[in-house]
Amino acid sequence: MTTICLVRHGETDWNACGRLQGKTDIPLNDNGRTQANQCGMYLAKSDWDVIISSPLKRAVETAEIISSYIVQPTILTMVEFIERDYGDAEGMTFAEKRMAYPDKQYPNKEKRELFDNRIMDGLCKIQEAYKNKRVILVAHGAVIKALLNGLSSGIIETNHTRLQNACLSKIEFQFNSWNIHEFNQTAHLL
Repeated sequence: MTTICLVRHGETDWNACGRLQGKTDIPLNDNGRTQANQCGMYLAKSDWDVIISSPLKRAVETAEIISSYIVQPTILTMVEFIERDYGDAEGMTFAEKRMAYPDKQYPNKEKRELFDNRIMDGLCKIQEAYKNKRVILVAHGAVIKALLNGLSSGIIETNHTRLQNACLSKIEFQFNSWNIHEFNQTAHLL
């Protein structure tokens, strides 16, 4: 059985003020570093084989902090798990987006099908490379939502659920299918 703990990166200044980040490369803020440390302390209670991260700063920094608590894993980055590109809407607050794009059609936004395919390809690569291993995957809100939505065939409705920064979700591959065991867990955050 392959187990993946999906970790949303810690908070950034743009998260704190409600700006859409997308592929814009924003580092963690102090609260985000605290959240990453809390994830690391919690995840250190189990054994892990590898940590995989999106290459964006906020995810890599979260992964590095988590790694400092875990004995063996090194960090690998996979571009498949980079956040969705929101095009011209990146950097805007929720109010600014609603005003400029009430139909949510952001110019130059990454197409949904391409985004979903990219993420699912990454998941297949993890399953092939780390069969029967325990993996921490540090990624982004839209990436984790898309994974959970795809794996549940839309049963887990994530469009109206905000994934908290540094939340944990757990999926397992067993008997040729992925199963979701936890979603948006935050009990480890103080």
